[in-house]
Amino acid sequence: MEVVIAAPEELAALAAGAIEQLLTAKPAAVLGLATGSSPLGIYDELARRHAEGRVTFAQARAFMLDEYVGLAADHPERYRNVIEREIASRVDFAPGAVQGPDGLADDVVAACARYEAAIAEVGGVDLQILGIGSDGHVGFNEPGSSLASRTRIKTLTDQTRTDNARFFGGDVNLVPHHCLTQGLATIMGARHIVLIATGRAKAEAIHHLVEGPVSAMWPATILQHHPHVSVLVDAAAASRLQLADYFRSTYAAKPAWQGL
Repeated sequence: MEVVIAAPEELAALAAGAIEQLLTAKPAAVLGLATGSSPLGIYDELARRHAEGRVTFAQARAFMLDEYVGLAADHPERYRNVIEREIASRVDFAPGAVQGPDGLADDVVAACARYEAAIAEVGGVDLQILGIGSDGHVGFNEPGSSLASRTRIKTLTDQTRTDNARFFGGDVNLVPHHCLTQGLATIMGARHIVLIATGRAKAEAIHHLVEGPVSAMWPATILQHHPHVSVLVDAAAASRLQLADYFRSTYAAKPAWQGL
């Protein structure tokens, strides 16, 4: 696990650079896309690089991490619409190249199984973008989630619904109670995971992720067992890290050719 502590705009550029490098080497790469506030800088940077002709998504595929259950197809906070608005419509993904869990499916169990099969069919995710919740969830794998979990329906905690109320006009009652999410084992199948977090509200979760024991109480800690994780945090999100100075020095001494 590599930890990079830098300004938010530098973190976004690092993540976008890793995606640009991947798509240059492997144009048909499979990306994992996250929603929430944390990845927005990455998407802005990718859209800018695409507009400059530096990167194309024409042969790429992408899979979303999660989706609310029951939000209308045209609801602006339905994650499929958020991803379309924030990144898919701003670059040149082919029609149908971006897939997400079906939060309107009549049979959600079958829908989740189909989603797992679709990811496996394309050979898995090459690079997965992640955020992290203040309680340590990734995707919508809330505290107590099985570390071996696969795509399934989950009930959101009060904390997550409160955190996400900002996307629903501040009204927590408008935030759905249920979601479909890739499981922790599904996420762990990605070949490279890039987790980005900014702000003091994420500091405790980042501390547990990087320096704590692996525990279902802090689901993101399972990433300690992944062979290639890049944790990108600003100074505020890194403020609880006991090894922050070490992470700064190792990144400063990193060979330029190594990349993320």
